[in-house]
Amino acid sequence: MVQTIGQEDVMKKTIAGMLFFITLNAFAQGLLPAWNEGPTKQALLSFIDKTTTEGSPEFVPIPERIAVFDNDGTLWSEQPIYVQIAFTFDRIKALAPQHPEWKTTQPFKAVLENDIKGVMATGNKGLFELIAATHAGIDTETFQSMVTHWLKTTPHPRTGRPYTEMVYQPMLELLAHLESRGYKTYIVSGGGIQFMRPWTEMVYGIPPERVIGSSIKTKFEVVNGQPRLVGTPEIQFIDDGENKPIGIQERIGRRPVMAFGNSDGDLEMLWWTTAGKGPRFGMLIRHTDDVREVAYDRKSSIGRLDKALDMAPEKGWVVADMKNDWKEIFPPKK
Repeated sequence: MVQTIGQEDVMKKTIAGMLFFITLNAFAQGLLPAWNEGPTKQALLSFIDKTTTEGSPEFVPIPERIAVFDNDGTLWSEQPIYVQIAFTFDRIKALAPQHPEWKTTQPFKAVLENDIKGVMATGNKGLFELIAATHAGIDTETFQSMVTHWLKTTPHPRTGRPYTEMVYQPMLELLAHLESRGYKTYIVSGGGIQFMRPWTEMVYGIPPERVIGSSIKTKFEVVNGQPRLVGTPEIQFIDDGENKPIGIQERIGRRPVMAFGNSDGDLEMLWWTTAGKGPRFGMLIRHTDDVREVAYDRKSSIGRLDKALDMAPEKGWVVADMKNDWKEIFPPKK
């Protein structure tokens, strides 16, 4: 039987596809055990396999294997309030005696009255005003120690577990699997870069140089003949929404191949990632489990998922349903 070159190409691609499917089934057992078997897990493993197997039509060279992750609500719990904001609230209350004007000035007044809804109503501007006021005037090493101590000694208000145990087991497994296949994983979060860097390597295996986040301005000064870096009460960069792709481009210099988020604040990051040439993958984590975690999306004041959820089918993003796709939510208690 005589075949044309076009037919040969089709057959080669068909055989390659069959081999990928067989390979996937052979190695899927034992991979990502906290994910339930189904189309979501299969989509993840299939994409990773195709982009890291030499000879695959969708093979991605190692230097280009970049995967970016939002943090709050994607890698760890953000309910009932963002972890950094909980830290900031504690700092406001500790510093309040030095600032009597806070009793009558928003958003500080709302914090001192435990009015979380009032604080959230001030939006990003109010939140970052709180962060700037409580993170400024402290040298970087001291601030890192403060964050580490707070995380070790402050329990989550709902579970009583340390905040560093409020991470999602399925995502920990995914991060490890991606790294094992030559992907570099980055955090791209609206949270403060100074707050995240002290612990991300210990918890996620992501070193501080691979953390992109919001930041306040830092100044160099000399105290008693010793140089140090100190935060100032000025916002430098808010890494949310359309600023996330900007932060990625400025810090990494490559368009990611994979992007993961859970809210409308991640929309532009997923859109920009998946609009690139070649194989691309976008995933939204949808919080649907009101028993093991918290169910929320379109109407939530924290981690609202509305516009991005509507856009997902059009853009081909995979939506991971926490209730149905995750066998486990959090790691076993230590």
